[in-house]
Amino acid sequence: MRMTWSTQHTNPDQDWFRNQALAVMPNLAQTQFNNLNYTARITSRLASSTFFVSDVEIHQNRISSVEAADWARRQDEHLRGSEVIVVEGFIGPPGPDRVGSRLVIEATQPNIAAMQTQLYFPPDESWSEDLTVIYTPTLKAEGKPNDCLIIVDLDRGITRVFGSDYFGESKMGGLRMWNHLIYQRGGLGLHAGLKVIPASSTPDGEDHSVLIIGLSGTGKTTTTFARHLDSLPVQDDFVGLLPGGKILTTENGCFAKTYGLSHDAEPTIFGGVAHPDAWLENVHVEPDGAVDFFNAEHTRNGRGTFSLSKIDHHRLDSVPRLRHILLLNRSEHIIPAVARLDQEQVAAYFMLGETTGTSAGGTAERGKSLRVPGTNPFFFDDDALQANRLDDLLRSLDWEVGVYVLNTGRIGGKREVEGSKKVDIPATSAIVEGLVSGRIEWRSDDDFGYDRAVSVPGIGDPRLLDPRLLYRELGRESEYLSIVETLKNERAEYLAGYPGLRGEIVSGLYPSGAIGAAAP
Repeated sequence: MRMTWSTQHTNPDQDWFRNQALAVMPNLAQTQFNNLNYTARITSRLASSTFFVSDVEIHQNRISSVEAADWARRQDEHLRGSEVIVVEGFIGPPGPDRVGSRLVIEATQPNIAAMQTQLYFPPDESWSEDLTVIYTPTLKAEGKPNDCLIIVDLDRGITRVFGSDYFGESKMGGLRMWNHLIYQRGGLGLHAGLKVIPASSTPDGEDHSVLIIGLSGTGKTTTTFARHLDSLPVQDDFVGLLPGGKILTTENGCFAKTYGLSHDAEPTIFGGVAHPDAWLENVHVEPDGAVDFFNAEHTRNGRGTFSLSKIDHHRLDSVPRLRHILLLNRSEHIIPAVARLDQEQVAAYFMLGETTGTSAGGTAERGKSLRVPGTNPFFFDDDALQANRLDDLLRSLDWEVGVYVLNTGRIGGKREVEGSKKVDIPATSAIVEGLVSGRIEWRSDDDFGYDRAVSVPGIGDPRLLDPRLLYRELGRESEYLSIVETLKNERAEYLAGYPGLRGEIVSGLYPSGAIGAAAP
């Protein structure tokens, strides 16, 4: 698309971004790491302010084509005569599947352009514009939720952002539309991290790709970047799965959640965020530049971007075939630390997308039990299509894929509940290593029909693996049984609320016959 403005800065380098930010941005602080942190007015993505252009009834918030055109005119007029930054790049590394993307943003917000540059793959002579994000933080959408508006026009490949100064709307503006393109190609965009376990650490002597599917804030990035069995990260947020099992990567950098970040627990992420070239957003910085990742005075949803070139990572354009899928569920009651799914159950649990909300989804979601199909809040149509497509893709493969539910939260209740247990990072690491190496002993669970781990090397507390033991020990077994009944009924009712979901996916939630997916 073609627009006009008074001054255009096209594809500046990081030094230009830094100097521009220091010159024009309020609420900016230089940190002890010599990188810059911006304290934004908006602290998370705004789902209630996001609307898809459509003149027919759809499953998401809808804005008519007439109203969308009026807002587009206002934004174009606002930008006309303005100073803007234009960032061009690719979603995806060099190859036939990459997609040209473009960000146009007011020059008053160079940090967003700098962060997006770290996530795009750089343009070359073949670059052309497939997707566009037009971003005006200073133009509020009065009358809309939060005085912000995000208009997604899938037909034109354009996302327009009004009022928000939060970087996540730029990042997801492109990936949401990319999600649509991948579906049209017969694949599925997955809100997932991706890592590779090297052949030297696997029982069959082959490299294994591991997808980590989870809602923001559930431990997706942490699990992706942990060095299980000498694994290397590939992506932390979005990948595509195509027919034949081909895995698509999307981003050349990482957008990491920083609350609670420490070098000891998450050294790779800490190293990336603490690099002088990283950009921070909504992280607490003291007047002397000291960074406090545990201070939530402004928000728990602090973030940082950094280029993957700053850390060890697997090649982004050469990913081995998919062997394991981890469905993260940050629960707080009776979900075991790990459960192995039968093939018939996979699409149903993917569709359930269960977790406890975090600050990544805003204060409205934090601490609440959520169901987000595919843990992907960026899907563009009936969410049943996600589960149907995943079922097709996995059934078409001529090799086995182990699929597991991982609870990255607690068992027995919230932190203040006496006797409750945290599934901590070392426990999750032990589980992932046990899954890949095939050293976990399994037993069928009578309540839910999946396989429950009897033992996991590195986990000495059997109550993490069998929550009923904990509830019995605490004298709460009747509560456990009540939660089982409630959860099973709620899940079945929830899936029944999607008429487009295939019947075999609904019926596969609790298989009646022999269960147990083949071990990896």
